[in-house]
Amino acid sequence: MTAEPHPAAPGVGSVRVRAVYPGSFDPVTPGHLDVVRRARDLFDELVVLVAVNSAKQPGRSEEERAAAVRAALPAGWTSVTVAAWSGLTATYCRRHEVGVIVRGLRNTTDLQAEYRLAAMNQSLGVPTVFLPALPELVAVSSTAVRTVG
Repeated sequence: MTAEPHPAAPGVGSVRVRAVYPGSFDPVTPGHLDVVRRARDLFDELVVLVAVNSAKQPGRSEEERAAAVRAALPAGWTSVTVAAWSGLTATYCRRHEVGVIVRGLRNTTDLQAEYRLAAMNQSLGVPTVFLPALPELVAVSSTAVRTVG
């Protein structure tokens, strides 16, 4: 007896799974790039969604930040695109047929905040997948990079 692949598994049959990785990316960090690298291995397509966050005051526009993310991605990562977006991530997902949100976690503080957002997005019909940071990248944040830079 041969096991049938799960119909929603990435890359199986005609089912393609698109994901978004939203964030302010001010600036893009090695941790962000690691999440992108790992997410592109899990999903057929990944959109790095450079978002406007009213709680943050980025130093550059979302279009400038999107251009910086594009420049940081290896040219061979053709399944990864970058888009700027102002609005709810779940709204972007519905409008662009995206099935899952990807979020990176560095610590339990991130988990608490991200869990609340994931619950809200789930209630709007879009599940979230969490990818824990690699141990060597746990201390790297956009705030720390801006402070050092």
